Order: sequence, then C-alpha cells, then structure tokens
Amino acid sequence: MADLIPSHSPSLDSALAMLVGVREAAAAKGLSLAAAVVDAGGHLIASQRMDGTPLGAPALAADKAYTAVLWGMRTGEFMESTQPGGVDWSYPSTNPRVVVYAGGLPLYSDGQLVGGIGASGGTAEQDEACVGAAAKAAGYDIEA
Repeated sequence: MADLIPSHSPSLDSALAMLVGVREAAAAKGLSLAAAVVDAGGHLIASQRMDGTPLGAPALAADKAYTAVLWGMRTGEFMESTQPGGVDWSYPSTNPRVVVYAGGLPLYSDGQLVGGIGASGGTAEQDEACVGAAAKAAGYDIEA
C-alpha cells in the first residue's frame, strides 16, 4: 500500500548486544545498573538488571528509554526546564512514565529515530555515560 509509513527498530540481537555493552561499561566503573532498550514506539525489546541493582531501577531504565523515544532527545535535556518555573515544569505530571533526568538516549540510524536506551542505578550522569557507550558501540547515533 502506498499510504503506509515504514518504520525500523533495533532487532532483539542488537538490543541484547547493547545491554552487554551497558553491563561492561557499568562493571568497568564499579556500578550495578538496570538497562532497557525500546523500539520506535517505546515498547520494550529487552532489559536487564545487574546483580545488586535496586529493585526499582528496571522500571526507571525502561521509562528513561521510553521518554527518549517520546521526544527524540536525551532525557537529561529536561532536567532544567522541568524545575519549578521552567518552561516544562508540569511536564512530568502529564505522563507517569516520563523521566526527566539523564540516563535515557534516543537511538538514530541514518537520521531516523528507531528506538531508545535507558539505564538506572548510578547517578544520572553515570547512567547516561554507560548507555551512550553501548549505543555508539552498536553503531547507533544518539543525535538526529
């Protein structure tokens, strides 16, 4: 049909490879993280929780990946604008899955948003560094 829009998302193998990358990056920093990869619609492809990671971390990791796909941008970009008085200050209350601190990145391939990756368990900056390294190693861009 001519009126269908094709879409692309990371394969399960690609998602699992990124999770290995997150696990390796986290272990190298002495961290225990949960991580998740979602498709272009924000639906979970794969997730993991390293030994010793807090029980709440997997849900946050998945929601960071979801938020990155929702807007096609780093979740950390919302850290300032969602503070009281910021232009997006009420945004987190509009959707319970939205996470507005670093650790979620969009995944781009050939300029097309194809998914998202998120982590939780370290500081927001540590989470983002680990998912960024894994995404780049898997050949994804994190900027459009």
